[in-house]
Amino acid sequence: MRIAMIGTGYVGLVSGACFSEFGHDVVCVDANPAVIARLEKGEIPIFEPGLESLVERNVRAGRLRFATDTATAVADADAVFIAVGTPSRRGDGHADLRYVYAAAAEIATAARDGCVIVDKSTVPVGTAEEVERICRETAPAKALHVASNPEFLREGSAIEDFMRPDRVVCGVAAGDSHAEGVLRAIYRPLSIRETPILFTDRATAELIKYAANAFLAVKISFINEIADLCEKVGADVQGVARGIGLDKRIGDKFLHPGPGFGGSCFPKDTLAILRTAEEAGSPLKIIDAAVRVNEERKRAMVRRIVAACGGDVRGKTIAALGLTFKPNTDDMRDAPSLAILPALQAQGATIRAYDPEGRAQAEPLLPDLHWCADPYAALEGADAAVLITEWNELRGLDLARAGELMIQRIFIDLRNVYPPEEMRAAGFAYKSVGRPRGDAP
Repeated sequence: MRIAMIGTGYVGLVSGACFSEFGHDVVCVDANPAVIARLEKGEIPIFEPGLESLVERNVRAGRLRFATDTATAVADADAVFIAVGTPSRRGDGHADLRYVYAAAAEIATAARDGCVIVDKSTVPVGTAEEVERICRETAPAKALHVASNPEFLREGSAIEDFMRPDRVVCGVAAGDSHAEGVLRAIYRPLSIRETPILFTDRATAELIKYAANAFLAVKISFINEIADLCEKVGADVQGVARGIGLDKRIGDKFLHPGPGFGGSCFPKDTLAILRTAEEAGSPLKIIDAAVRVNEERKRAMVRRIVAACGGDVRGKTIAALGLTFKPNTDDMRDAPSLAILPALQAQGATIRAYDPEGRAQAEPLLPDLHWCADPYAALEGADAAVLITEWNELRGLDLARAGELMIQRIFIDLRNVYPPEEMRAAGFAYKSVGRPRGDAP
């Protein structure tokens, strides 16, 4: 199949590269010439494990290329995927669809008869209908088909998620056998693994994406509240999470307490589904509560850090270990560190920071941090250390070396990475989340 991917951000580049790995002929389009120039030189603008080699292999094989001109790229395409950004709109939390609609008009002008235009971006219910209206208005003489194919990629494991997905969701208009046939052909390589490919109407497909992310966000806020309860009653949240996670109706994923959810999806998508529900007159009170719990969670983490430092961080140096919203990505969008670290600075703390991949993205957002080349440099001269993001290299610190470098052996572990007894043996005053017995004297 001949595929054009509009947008070379996280979703577009990963999806385009994976489609080319399936054997399709793919061109990824971006209006920014600098981005395309970097990609053509083999420079990947985002950090995603395995993506660089995947792109290089398929470019070399002639299945993947890059372009700035949409019209040329889509002219002979069987399917064109729209994978542009849909950021939260200022003021009301709705997804900003201006880039989706602009892409739709541009595609409709240049696409051939029979082309299937597919919304890959995360978009609210009704977007496919509006894209179809734009296509009819822009190119009334063409028979263009509009479908929805939401992505379910986790940053840090996106290639594995694409190649071995839990499911593929495709939304097509009633009776549109052509669009369904094209999508089935595109995803045929997955049929070898018997991947469930779910075909629905377009509104249902659009809502599946939002409902899935909202449900996972609720699980995170739920376990964070349970962690707080554990601390009050003397229970261990990790034992609770294991105990409930073994129930197949619940599952063990997203039951890890921490400083709250962030990233490019959960914060944006929960707000968008709340606005959709509000406009539809069907409020989603559970999701609304999860969002409010998440915002409070970040403030609670600041209070936890300050308390661990004796109630005052004025004039103290704090080592911040890991700043991205999760490991194995350089993504800083809505990362908890963006709320936690400025709040500590506002109370007079100096922050020495280390993140394996996030510095370039974080520096413009957190301009007053003292960046360090490795975790031990960050720990040197620190009154306390805060582990915010559980990168693998931060899971096995040399505690003896860390303690010797620090002024005080205070360690606040917001991800419950370290065993309390190990920290106790190393002489640390240790604070974790939902594990009261982990608070070393």
